[in-house]
Amino acid sequence: MSDDPTHVREFFGSRAADWDTRFPDDGPAYAAAVQELGLRPGDAVLDAGCGTGRALTPLRAAVGPSGTVLGADLTPEMLERAVAAGRGGTAGTATLLLTDVGQLPVRDGALDAVFGAGLVSHLAEPVAGLRELARVVRPGGRLALFHPIGRAALAARHGRQITPDDLRAEPRLRPVLAEAGWRLVSYVDENARYLAMAEREA
Repeated sequence: MSDDPTHVREFFGSRAADWDTRFPDDGPAYAAAVQELGLRPGDAVLDAGCGTGRALTPLRAAVGPSGTVLGADLTPEMLERAVAAGRGGTAGTATLLLTDVGQLPVRDGALDAVFGAGLVSHLAEPVAGLRELARVVRPGGRLALFHPIGRAALAARHGRQITPDDLRAEPRLRPVLAEAGWRLVSYVDENARYLAMAEREA
């Protein structure tokens, strides 16, 4: 799939209606990844490329009622599903933003952390996109790049093999994160999950 924003929006827009039913068992994996962010009550966190908002409920639980949870996605149909599921909007757990995560309407250093599920491979310009995420996070804040299954399992699902040029591979991801202002602090790529944790450089 192309990482052009228009194509990303078309791809996910056509799949939004049944997205959650296609992957009904991912909830615990999302919750476990959110826990590793080390969020505290009162923190401010962004779910970048939030889709139908599967991470928003555990993010809200982590920051509590005094915290701030934002969900950003460029696909209106995905955000509509998040609202319908009670995860966003006035009665939901998060404030939803219809926006490209490469151009966030968030002030510099406003956030303590960013969660991005399946995000990095859909960024049109990975360094620029990750730099924008670094802009809105305070120094020392954290970034979690997550997928509920690992690279090999995901490639097999699509009938492909993993390749060394995959941006999510640790040797490629580390320098891209560094160029964008992040330091990779941990990396897990197993069948059951993918989780790269990074810290915002000062």
